Amino acid sequence: MKEKLIITKKPLKGEDGYKTFSIRIKDETVARLDNLAAETNRSRNDLINILLDYAIENCEVK
Repeated sequence: MKEKLIITKKPLKGEDGYKTFSIRIKDETVARLDNLAAETNRSRNDLINILLDYAIENCEVK
């Protein structure tokens, strides 16, 4: 008897704790991100999340 292929439901967009939105950034910043991505073997998205989390935790409002 053949085993059944079980396909689980994929969470709907936005239900994974992440939101998608667009931003405009300078070409130079994209190039710097791409260089960092290549150096660390991480995606742009991963790096942006790391950098934003760090910046939010380490900023001060005066």
